[in-house]
Amino acid sequence: MANYSLQDIKDLREKTGAGMLDVKKALEEAEGDADKALEIIRVKGLKGVGKREGRAASDGLVAAHVGATADGEGQTGVLVEVNSETDFVAKSQAFISLAERVLAAAVATGARDADALTSAEFEGSTVQGIVDETAATLGERVVVRRLARVAGEHVEVYLHKVNKDLPPQVGVLVATDAAGASVARDIATHIAAYSPLFLSRDEVPAETVENERKIAEETARNEGKPEAALPKIVEGRLTGYFKENVLLDQPFAKDPKKSVGQVLTEAGGTLQAFARFRVGA
Repeated sequence: MANYSLQDIKDLREKTGAGMLDVKKALEEAEGDADKALEIIRVKGLKGVGKREGRAASDGLVAAHVGATADGEGQTGVLVEVNSETDFVAKSQAFISLAERVLAAAVATGARDADALTSAEFEGSTVQGIVDETAATLGERVVVRRLARVAGEHVEVYLHKVNKDLPPQVGVLVATDAAGASVARDIATHIAAYSPLFLSRDEVPAETVENERKIAEETARNEGKPEAALPKIVEGRLTGYFKENVLLDQPFAKDPKKSVGQVLTEAGGTLQAFARFRVGA
């Protein structure tokens, strides 16, 4: 039997995120040499990259970076979501380190979406090449799923752990003017909890508004509401849709008697953009 200990198994599992059986087999094949075992896991993983393409990657983490704009007049925020197949891999140091490199690449390359990011050159390879190499070691499918950028005089970042034992799985960026900075943190936590789809009513596509109006009218008719009352009922239900899905219309989490828009107005600020990712959603 190869000369290795339970601690060797534990260390290699933490380093690679690989399963117990795979680690033990690698250590056996490497005759207890941890470095050789790591290489065996990586090589076997590379051979299996194609086989993993169809497997679901719905776990993972979000990571964010905020830095000064090129002209120094404001800030830019970058938010990425990197997915794995299991939470065991998502909390491994190898996966967390990969996500940090992906984020660094997003910042350095200025990529605007996940496709542009994965095809970008970084550290002597493409980002996709870096991802594939780490995925080989982890033995799971790994995907750079999403990338968002926001910019403003002030950018606030909020990362939330849905499980204390896992990396952040909800990430929010909020871009405001200087005056809005005083409430940006509270608004970021609000967005994390209330999942708005749009910043303002102007951003809601016209076809979405028309469809919601149609649904509201059909529902009211099916409920037997008087014909004369339909326009008012439809507008009321459309307003309800806006309050549920439009950030500035939503009741503010810390004071539901006010809307998020009212909170900003009272602070004398404006909100220019936001981004919210929840892993797998």
